[in-house]
Amino acid sequence: MRLYQLRATQILPISKKEAWDFLSSPKNLKTITPDHMGFDIISGSDRKMYPGQIIQYRVKPFPFYSTKWVTEITHVVEGSYFVDEQRFGPYALWHHKHFLEEVAQGVKMEDIIDYKLPLGILGQMAHPFLVKSQLRKIFEYREQKLNALFGKVEGEKSTIELVAF
Repeated sequence: MRLYQLRATQILPISKKEAWDFLSSPKNLKTITPDHMGFDIISGSDRKMYPGQIIQYRVKPFPFYSTKWVTEITHVVEGSYFVDEQRFGPYALWHHKHFLEEVAQGVKMEDIIDYKLPLGILGQMAHPFLVKSQLRKIFEYREQKLNALFGKVEGEKSTIELVAF
């Protein structure tokens, strides 16, 4: 069983509250997801985020594959972090932590995603050229979109790191 981890950080020149208000609203997820993914929220985005919240999406991660994705918000510490976990969808495991931290330039966002692919050895073989590159593109798009919405901190470099265990 191979586990993977994606770590992404980005600093935005906004307050922690402004970042929290945007990022903790499920309705804004479509805004920071590439259009080609056909991302649509089916249900669960009508209330402010809370532990136990179930959110259902329709997503097209690859041109030849569309799926329903169900996540649960399992932890919320208002203004600081939240965790979403896949209950049904394309991954064998998906555990996504979202952290916000005040820094001198504004707010640092950090995402840590632990995930496992389905299909055993076939999933592992697809990871380097299909899944890993797709996740990198999604987070690069998100970085660009957030910079366009909120501005960019000059001299600060965002990071996206993917590792296997």
